[in-house]
Amino acid sequence: MKFLLYALLALAVVPFQTTLLHYVSILGVRPDLGLVAACLVGFLGGELDGLILGLILGCFQDMLSAGDLWINVVTKGGAGFLAGLAGRHMAHITPAVLTVGLVIISCLSSGVFLYAMNPAGIDEIWMGVRSTVLVQAAFDAALGAGLYLIFRRRWSDDRMVTDGAL
Repeated sequence: MKFLLYALLALAVVPFQTTLLHYVSILGVRPDLGLVAACLVGFLGGELDGLILGLILGCFQDMLSAGDLWINVVTKGGAGFLAGLAGRHMAHITPAVLTVGLVIISCLSSGVFLYAMNPAGIDEIWMGVRSTVLVQAAFDAALGAGLYLIFRRRWSDDRMVTDGAL
């Protein structure tokens, strides 16, 4: 049942990412909904759920984009897994903790993409970090914290503790 739910989520997130979010950008950078979804599921559902959703989202994004093959699979799957590991070791997930975690994971994911572009020197790396990586991380973290605040009642920490999810 979870796999079907994750596949439906991926079928909704990827087209939304590629079509409607083209018009929502800050300094030419769009949020990565796949990364945010994988991290939210990882933080709240565990590392296996985050990994599975991240792999599905990454596979769909790799199939529908013109970029390098397997980069989205690795980054989204790794992000979901890392978020799941971080979420499992915390007693209560707050919006501040989720925001910091998303900033770190988004920076790591963007760093992989920056490395894959094979920059010529340190100047190009610094320009990419300053103009894209930090803006992307802030945008992803704000979107993830906002979605967490919206769906907070659905995924309350008390329910997770009584169900044994932690």
